Amino acid sequence: MSILKDILYKVTLEKVVGNTSVALRELHFDSRKVGLDDVFVAIRGTLSDGHNYIKKAVNQGAIAVICEEIPSEVVNGITYVQVADSQQALAIMASNFYGNPSEAIKLIGVTGTNGKTTISSLLYELFKAAGFETGLLSTVKIMVGNKQYETSHTTPDSLTINRYLQEMVEAGVEYCFMEVSSHGIHQKRTEGLHFTGGIFTNLSHDHLDYHKDFKEYRDVKKKFFDELPKNAFALVNVDDKNGEVMLQNTKAKKVTYAVKSYADYKVQILENQFSGLLLKINNQELWTRLIGNFNAYNLLAIYATADLLGLETIETLQLMSTLESVDGRFQYLISPGKITAIVDYAHTPDALKNVLETINAIRTGNEELITVVGCGGDRDSAKRPKMGKIAASLSTKVIFTSDNPRSENPDAIIEAIEKGVSPEHYKRTLSITDRKQAIKTACQMAQENDIILVAGKGHETYQEVNGKRTDFDDFKIVAEILNALNK
Repeated sequence: MSILKDILYKVTLEKVVGNTSVALRELHFDSRKVGLDDVFVAIRGTLSDGHNYIKKAVNQGAIAVICEEIPSEVVNGITYVQVADSQQALAIMASNFYGNPSEAIKLIGVTGTNGKTTISSLLYELFKAAGFETGLLSTVKIMVGNKQYETSHTTPDSLTINRYLQEMVEAGVEYCFMEVSSHGIHQKRTEGLHFTGGIFTNLSHDHLDYHKDFKEYRDVKKKFFDELPKNAFALVNVDDKNGEVMLQNTKAKKVTYAVKSYADYKVQILENQFSGLLLKINNQELWTRLIGNFNAYNLLAIYATADLLGLETIETLQLMSTLESVDGRFQYLISPGKITAIVDYAHTPDALKNVLETINAIRTGNEELITVVGCGGDRDSAKRPKMGKIAASLSTKVIFTSDNPRSENPDAIIEAIEKGVSPEHYKRTLSITDRKQAIKTACQMAQENDIILVAGKGHETYQEVNGKRTDFDDFKIVAEILNALNK
């Protein structure tokens, strides 16, 4: 069992009532999970305040409470520790509780609006193929070596992160690649972790339902780089003007990558086809099965990271040539009727624009490009008309549909998307609320050699309506419909 004062190491304490030499069994921030001899950390969340559940936690057997405000009534024999920030305290305590596992492996954090999942997942695949025991903490899944776990958040809570990191250490994992979201940074979930490196992809309109404005969103990302240690590296995309901002106050080694700008790592796109990309990275040619300009950036970040972590150049290039796209990231099929269907997670204006521009750069112009797209409910509503404008201007036909409406009316979301469509593009659009019907209609409209893009949900295998999730896999559905139409 751990001793409370040991797991409070590096936590700034404001006041202590009781004994910190007590032994504890588990650490929890959810009062429902608290049992005998556990420590309860009271966190002020967006939906509820953990301080309201202190009494409940104590009644369930908590031996100590970590809080920002000590209750007016304290129970004898219970230790109360007042801290300035419970979220930060939880993250540091979680690291201590699990033996600071991030210090025993090389942990690389990937942050930015787009590309986090692709870069972290493909780095995992590359290092695993190179013969290393490797871990992954991503939106799509958590991997401890070859063992897979499902995940529900881009950046899990700090207890979950450290629990998996401890499991990785026990499994002999040497490298772990982790998506780091703005929510995760803002909610201090990554505090107390030791990163060997940080990667910045880009910054565009996203999560402005959560962050007050774009500046706050950017500064939260910057905080991650500000806190990197001196012996880490900070690898940033300087084609995005925010890349230099990330480097302003970092103590880490500053490294840059770019397609257009001067940088330490440069890539040139020699060929861009549906069969793949031919790239020249720092004067070395590479053929890859991945498609599109945005993947040139992703692959360059992967190459740079492998180089910074000491992999041989020739081995890295050989392994990169075998990498395949991540589920729901420009995942495509060609039907028996020669219709190309692409499923992509593009759920921000910038990501949708990148995918559509990539398709338009490859297609000859004789094919129709039919886009099926929606926007999630209970999320940043300001991006909806922008998504509509981009989809209508860069496609030949667009079907606006439901995404994950959550608690919102899907028709109201579609109306907001339609408001962004320019008058000259109205005739290109139609709206079908039922997503399966929208995909089916796109498939029925498509002729030989046409291209269908189903955007927004990517790897997700569910649709969320009024708190209920039902099975829904875009790739599976579009494949089934196209195969049925060509029988």
